[in-house]
Amino acid sequence: MTKNAASITEPLGTEPLDLLIVGAGPTGLACGIEAQRAGLRFLILDKGCLVNSLFRYPPHMVFFTSRELLEIGAMPFPSVNVKPLREEALEYYRKVTEHFRLPLHLYEKVQSIEGTDRNFRVSTEDQKGQSHCYRTRKVALATGYYDLPNPLNVPGRDLPKVSHYYTGPYAFYGQRVAVIGGANSAADAALDLYRHGAEVTLIHRHKELSSSIKYWVKPDIENRIKEGSIQARWESQVTKIAPAAVHIENAEGKAERLANDFVFALVGYHPDADFLRQAGVEVNSETLRPQCDSKTLESNVPGIYLGGVILAGAKTNEIFIENGRFHGKQIVGDLKQKLGPVDQSG
Repeated sequence: MTKNAASITEPLGTEPLDLLIVGAGPTGLACGIEAQRAGLRFLILDKGCLVNSLFRYPPHMVFFTSRELLEIGAMPFPSVNVKPLREEALEYYRKVTEHFRLPLHLYEKVQSIEGTDRNFRVSTEDQKGQSHCYRTRKVALATGYYDLPNPLNVPGRDLPKVSHYYTGPYAFYGQRVAVIGGANSAADAALDLYRHGAEVTLIHRHKELSSSIKYWVKPDIENRIKEGSIQARWESQVTKIAPAAVHIENAEGKAERLANDFVFALVGYHPDADFLRQAGVEVNSETLRPQCDSKTLESNVPGIYLGGVILAGAKTNEIFIENGRFHGKQIVGDLKQKLGPVDQSG
């Protein structure tokens, strides 16, 4: 273990924290940087690896966002690409974490948040099955959404050949692959699979691709569909997934059976509303938007703050790294005023 890595997981002692941050994505890290600058005693927890959502992106993904809009903590993003790659982003956020020596516990899942403002108890379990409990005055939840894919709700959705995450093309050479969806993830996967020897069919419930697809990708995928290199089924829904086929139905009610070996269901993701509700946060049942003060980002539960894409509920395309990275300043700015100098000194 390196010196930097050792400092990330040093013991906390028994004194309560000023702030416990749940989520080690860009928003959670940005919140930690602001807490450090404010002289607060804090810890960042994540049930997965550092920037876990970004880690689960396709290996060669290119960000739509330019490099300067991914920066946190006023740390420059050193990339030769105006729009950086996933690998570059992973390295950048790791370097930022090491630079600020952020106190961080990875692979430690929050089980419950109990107590009241200035006296919360957060129970967790690490990857070894060991339980931990932290006392903290304030809590910030920046848990993202990429861990929970939108369900298909059709027979066969749990077959081993079905995945909600695209991992790369090489295992699918010569295979018949269905890609469900019509936005960036589906377009990127369909193109990558086609260019590495897969027989690809794109299945989309609308009559055309999403207008939000990256401007350099959209003409590419449209031309490949037009020339027949990638098959497309528009205004179609999957009704059943079988071991050797995918069954679909179009808007006119016409059913079709497609021979198939693998399925990528890239139909979006949603935040963990149940986790928020368990913490006492009120969540709209339709929009999945949590109740939150737009200026302070404090939820309806005094002392529990929200940051990042979870604020957008089901509209996950409203908040990205480029705007979520500023939530740390809002949270810590309000938190400092409410804690006061006496509380900060313990």
